[in-house]
Amino acid sequence: MKRIDLQIIMRRAWQIARATGKVFAVALSSAWQLYRLTKQMRVGIVRFAYEKVDGTLRKAIGTLQATAVLAKGTGRPDNGRTVKYYDVEADGWRSFKVENLVTIY
Repeated sequence: MKRIDLQIIMRRAWQIARATGKVFAVALSSAWQLYRLTKQMRVGIVRFAYEKVDGTLRKAIGTLQATAVLAKGTGRPDNGRTVKYYDVEADGWRSFKVENLVTIY
């Protein structure tokens, strides 16, 4: 694991703690779960669920593997507040807030 990965995990943990008001240990656990999710998506297709802005649960199948060909633009900078992924079912790019991840299947 690289030092930059640990910096990203800690930054996300503080963002989650500030956004949700949860104890830092719980936020750190969520940040590690997000790190594992993005790591798995770089290798293949992953099933996971997150809470949408309207409060409903979204079950997604996403990947980050070989997505450079699918990208049309540069995207917006998000400062680590969202996770972007390519939705295999919808055949398009999606994102969710880091504090809204529920589970990885």
